Amino acid sequence: MELPQLASFLGVVLATVLFFKAVLRRRRQYNLPPGPKPWPIIGNLNLIGTLPHRSIHALSKQYGPLMQLQFGSFPVVVGSSVEMAKFFLKTHDVVFTDRPKTAAGRYTTYNYSDITWSPYGTYWRQARKMCLTELFSAKRLESYEYIRREEVLALLGDLYRGGAGAGRVVVLKDYLSTVSLNVITRMVMGKKYLEKEVRDEAGAVITTPEEFKWMIDELFLLNGVLNIGDSIPWLDWMDLQGYIKRMKKLSKMFDRFLEHVVDEHSERRGREGESFVVKDMVDVLLQFASDPGLEVKLNREGVKAFTQVSATAIALLPCTESELIMVTPCSYTNVVGCLH
Repeated sequence: MELPQLASFLGVVLATVLFFKAVLRRRRQYNLPPGPKPWPIIGNLNLIGTLPHRSIHALSKQYGPLMQLQFGSFPVVVGSSVEMAKFFLKTHDVVFTDRPKTAAGRYTTYNYSDITWSPYGTYWRQARKMCLTELFSAKRLESYEYIRREEVLALLGDLYRGGAGAGRVVVLKDYLSTVSLNVITRMVMGKKYLEKEVRDEAGAVITTPEEFKWMIDELFLLNGVLNIGDSIPWLDWMDLQGYIKRMKKLSKMFDRFLEHVVDEHSERRGREGESFVVKDMVDVLLQFASDPGLEVKLNREGVKAFTQVSATAIALLPCTESELIMVTPCSYTNVVGCLH
């Protein structure tokens, strides 16, 4: 086929496709919520800044408590009032239970193996039950009260030695971050990881305290970013923002660390045998992994994913930094007396 004929043929095909697309669009007229007019390809992504929740809040003031946005190739409906929250999360919760497939879920949670990003289904329902009845039950969290008490006492001692006892100004941010992570890691993994390097049996360094802190911060950040490839899938391979590269790096670092943690706990279970006593959440997860009665088997990847998500979930519970920040001003002696 000569070049002019080929060009004419392709032009006819393109025109036909566009015609049928326009016809189908007219037939499917939905009563959609109000929202800004989307641009080709990017949709309304140009209106979303570095803090998406603030950008969406500003748009909701203009378009109302229920609005539609276009994130690249995908329509997004946003509810931003108490009534809309009840509509989505209570009245029609089953309809909106599922989760989109994102790069964060794929690379940072062992291919959607944790409860945060796993699709709605048997595995998700089982994971939810595990969290409600065991991992985050009131009884389980109360059993770790002694950890919070010990770490707060240690914090007060550090503050006193750091200059607060002599009346000098002390910057609390780093102290509160440290005590928060110490509480979390002891509850989830049974020990602190901010005091010294983690090494394997051969003595090789697995992670340093600085790296561990960075991994937690990076995990929070990358699970909250708006990755262009999630909204425009055909641009995903380009990794325009560099987020996927960072996710892959974080995944490798976390996996090496979590392999060490799971190995340590598995060895203790085998060594103690029938006298084994559950001490932390990894122990609970390993019990689930060995339970033949589970509807969906919890494999090693799942144990690591739940260990990771347990640490981040506890970080959001109001039992560490938020409570410490709200403590009324009083002397070191009085606080210690109250804790005892």
